[in-house]
Amino acid sequence: MGMRPDPTFHASPKLAMDAPAEEYAYTVLLSPDFSQPDALAVIDVKPGSPTYSQVVHTVPVPYKGDEFHHFGWNACSSSLSPLTGHAFLERRYLIVPGMRSSRIYIVDTHPHPTQARIHKIIEPEEIFSKTGYSRPHTVHCGPEGIYISTLGGAGKDGTDGPPGIFIMDCETFEVLGRWEIDRGLQEKHYDFWWNLPRDYMVSSEWALPPQFENGIVAEDLLANKYGHRIHFWDLSGRRNVQTIDLGANHQMALEVRPAHDPSREYGFIGVVVDTTNLEGSIWTWWREGGEFHIEKTVTIPPEPAATELLPPLLQGFGAVPPLVTDIDLSIDDKFLYVACWGTGEMRQYDVTEPRKPKLTGSVHIGGIARRTPHPNGKTFAGGPQMVEISRDGKRVYWTNSLYSTWDNQFYPGGVPAAQVMARAEPGGGLTLTDDYWVDFPDGYRAHQIRLEGGDCSTDSFCYPSVGV
Repeated sequence: MGMRPDPTFHASPKLAMDAPAEEYAYTVLLSPDFSQPDALAVIDVKPGSPTYSQVVHTVPVPYKGDEFHHFGWNACSSSLSPLTGHAFLERRYLIVPGMRSSRIYIVDTHPHPTQARIHKIIEPEEIFSKTGYSRPHTVHCGPEGIYISTLGGAGKDGTDGPPGIFIMDCETFEVLGRWEIDRGLQEKHYDFWWNLPRDYMVSSEWALPPQFENGIVAEDLLANKYGHRIHFWDLSGRRNVQTIDLGANHQMALEVRPAHDPSREYGFIGVVVDTTNLEGSIWTWWREGGEFHIEKTVTIPPEPAATELLPPLLQGFGAVPPLVTDIDLSIDDKFLYVACWGTGEMRQYDVTEPRKPKLTGSVHIGGIARRTPHPNGKTFAGGPQMVEISRDGKRVYWTNSLYSTWDNQFYPGGVPAAQVMARAEPGGGLTLTDDYWVDFPDGYRAHQIRLEGGDCSTDSFCYPSVGV
C-alpha cells in the first residue's frame, strides 16, 4: 500500500516543533455592519517572499451576516490516535462557522492555499434539526470526527435548551448529532479541548445569545450572570464528571489550553474580568487523586485612565480592565501568551512550573486608552485579541477584533482589520516586528488565525515528546 499519513500530522509535540515552518496563514474576516459577505483571507508569511505579509487570496462567501469567529481543520494530528484514528485523512478542509447565521462553510485549501475555494455549505436548518443547537463557535478535529461547540440552544434567541457540542463527519461533513450523553451542570458554553490519551475534555462558559449578540449587557455583568464555571468531561463516555465554580465575580471563563504533551495533566484558562476589581486572571487546573483542581495563578490589574479616553461603558470606573480575551500555549508547553484586549498588551509567561507562571515578555499595541501605534507608525485600533503561535514557538501572530457589537462598545472609533507578528526569544522575551503588517480590504475586521500545517491551538497529540 502506497498510502501514508498526511506529513503535517505529528505523533508528538516535539515532532511538530521540528517540522518545516508555515508559509501561509488563514484569517477570517467579518463585515461588522453586514454590508458585504464575510471572507477567508490567505496571507503570505514566508520571509523573503515578494508578497510577504500580504493577502494573496480571499474566499468570499455568498451570504451576508454570518459573523465569522473561530474556525478549524477537518483533520489534524489527532488522526494518529492508535484506537480510533483515520491515519489517511488530509489536513485539507477548513471548517468556518458563521456565529450569527449558524451556517457552516467547508473551504478546500487544495491544491494550493492561493486556490482555496468553498467546497460545501451546511445550512443552519441541518444543524437545528439534528442537534437542537445554534451559534456554532469552536472547531476541533478529533480522532473520529469534527467537534463543534455552540453558544446557543434552539429557538430564535437560542435559549430553548442549553448549548453544547455536536459532531460532524470528517469526510462527508454530514452533521451527525449531539455529543453529550450527560451534561450535568453545564448550561452555558464557549471553548473546549481535551487530552486524548487521558480521555478527558475541558469546557468553559461565556454567555447565552441575548447576553452577547447585541453587545455586552452591563446589568448582567455587574450582577455576575455571565459564565464562571469550568467543566471536566469523560471524553469517551461523553459525560460531565466534575464542575468547578471559579466564583461568580470571575466573569467569562473563556479559552481553555490543556498541555500539548499528553503525559502532562494540567492546563490553563483565561478569565476576562473580576467584577470586584476589574482584574483579569489566569487559572491553572490539574488532576490529582482522580479529581480535578484549579487555582488562580496570575492576576493582571486594570490601568487608571482619564474619563475622556474611555468609552461610555467604562467612564464610571475611571480605569481600563485588561480584558483577557484569548490565551495560547506554545507547543513545548513552556510559554503562555495572554491577550489583554482592553489595555492593549500581549503578555508572555514562562509556565514551565504551571502553578507558578513568570512574566517574561510584554509588548503594547492599541488599547482603549493607550492607543499605542505599531512600530511602523501605523495605528492599531482595538487591542491584541486572537493569538496564534507558530509550531516552533518563534513567531506569535495576532489580530484585533473581538466580536462586532462588543468592538463597537469598547472601541467606538472603529476596529479596522489588522494582523501583526512578534518574535519570541527562546529564553523569554517578545518583540513586535516592524516588517509584518497585513493590510486587509476596507470594511472588514479580523478575528482568528490558522497556520498552514497546524499551529498551537489546532492539534491534539497522541504521544509524549522525547528529549524535551
